[in-house]
Amino acid sequence: MKAARALAGWDQRQLAEAAGVSLPTIQRMETSDDTVRGNVDTLVKVIEALDRAGVVLVAAGSVSDTGGRGVRLKR
Repeated sequence: MKAARALAGWDQRQLAEAAGVSLPTIQRMETSDDTVRGNVDTLVKVIEALDRAGVVLVAAGSVSDTGGRGVRLKR
């Protein structure tokens, strides 16, 4: 999540505002080990905000240049 936020050029507060969630929610999500934890509605809001910013989330096993999960900017 931190990498996605960095690609968007956002700090935690900017992501929270773009997603319509609280700053403590973003902070809590970013401290999760490995898998980001949060309720589905919140996760969807964050993913949609990052998508609007041009960030693509790559799931493990999905087609990507390096074969792993991660983030990249839309072309």
